Amino acid sequence: MTVASPARTTALRLLSLQRRRGARARDLLRSAHEMDALGRKARSLATRLVLGVNVAAGELDRRIDSFASRPGSIQPRVRDALRLASFEVLYLETPPQVAVSQGVELVRSVQPRAAGMANAVLRRVKACRPEVDAARSRVCRLAQGEECALSTLDLAVASGYPQWLCESVLAELGERDAARMACAALDPAPIYVAQGRAEVDTADLADHLSRLADECEPTSLPASWKLSSGARLARTGLVASCDVAVADLSAQIVCRVAAPAQGRVLEVGQGRATKSLLLARAMDELGATPSIAGCELVGSKVALARARMKTAGLAGTVSCTEFDATRLGEDELPAELSGSFSSVLVDAPCSGTGTMRRHPEIPWTLEASSLDPANPEGLPALQLSILSAASRRVVPGGSLVYATCSVLACENEDVVDAFLASDAGSAFELASVTDSLGIALLEPGALSWVTSRGMYRSIPCAGGPDGHFCARLVHR
Repeated sequence: MTVASPARTTALRLLSLQRRRGARARDLLRSAHEMDALGRKARSLATRLVLGVNVAAGELDRRIDSFASRPGSIQPRVRDALRLASFEVLYLETPPQVAVSQGVELVRSVQPRAAGMANAVLRRVKACRPEVDAARSRVCRLAQGEECALSTLDLAVASGYPQWLCESVLAELGERDAARMACAALDPAPIYVAQGRAEVDTADLADHLSRLADECEPTSLPASWKLSSGARLARTGLVASCDVAVADLSAQIVCRVAAPAQGRVLEVGQGRATKSLLLARAMDELGATPSIAGCELVGSKVALARARMKTAGLAGTVSCTEFDATRLGEDELPAELSGSFSSVLVDAPCSGTGTMRRHPEIPWTLEASSLDPANPEGLPALQLSILSAASRRVVPGGSLVYATCSVLACENEDVVDAFLASDAGSAFELASVTDSLGIALLEPGALSWVTSRGMYRSIPCAGGPDGHFCARLVHR
């Protein structure tokens, strides 16, 4: 008797658990003991299924609902199984008959009487595969430089993203970059790491990392590497000890833009302090003594950041304070955040559209209204408020670095321009990121994403970094 494979049953359990808890897919994948019991290929398949279903959830539901006689009556766990099977049928290289058969068995394991319905739906989904292949072919050919017609429907089918998001990406990035982003949407994001603690021997670290992955190659940044796989990294203790920081290549560049050769740094949106590690390392390379004050709104992240800085031996030089960044312009502040700073890094809350390969929940949970600059409760309004407040803490001659992990101008260039046109921004001027000391001596390859206005803006693409943005503003 046919039964669903361990990889698929594990993926189904995690998808159902994620739905019930409202959890993040990657957090569940990291903590699931069942994943440790799977072999390498099975673990890879389970990961692809969980992440892919999240990225393309709405597109999968569109197909399922169009073929089910009573889509509203499909039980949640049955829908989880149908989504999983539909993703494999439409987007992976599994033989179609195998994917359909395994999907039917998944549904049977959840609700036996729904197996017949699942068989009928999945066979009709299978008939859509040529349409998906054609859209993906057009998108990827355009991404590689060929001339071909492209529609937002092609982008949506190829990536799994909602059409409204594809329309925004196409309008802002143009056909080539939108196609590059869509072509890589369902692929695993590259794994980049950097040296964390300054005391670690860089050569020894490089040798250790080379033994962890089939491929380990240096990036265009000092003490930074790209790994073919991160499966064995967590078990080494290198991340837990802060010897290694796992951070996208573009995030590493942002920290180098913000690192001064002297003085204090204010890090707004400190999170779990990964950028604090990178900032401290960049300052150390410039001959500066790290002095970083971080503020973060989420208390649980502050606690994690403090613990990490203690582990890294930076508790005396990096502070972690729970504070609302929109209040940084007030006179009464916590001692750690008061006074002026040589450099202020605003790592602004954003849509995360540049990191959807790593955070696959984003496409179908993001709402278009949250990106409307006219919405006082939207992200652009919040970003401008934080940037304006943080600007009050920049010493004359100092720099204000505004950063997001979004690819959308409404959160990036438009916020910078709105700030420069405001009273708060009247004392600042835009400067090229290449003028910052932490960037000036890097290899030219690291600067390929710098725009004509001197801002940094990367676009997610196959084998490349995530989408990040930063602009450097100097206090006159």
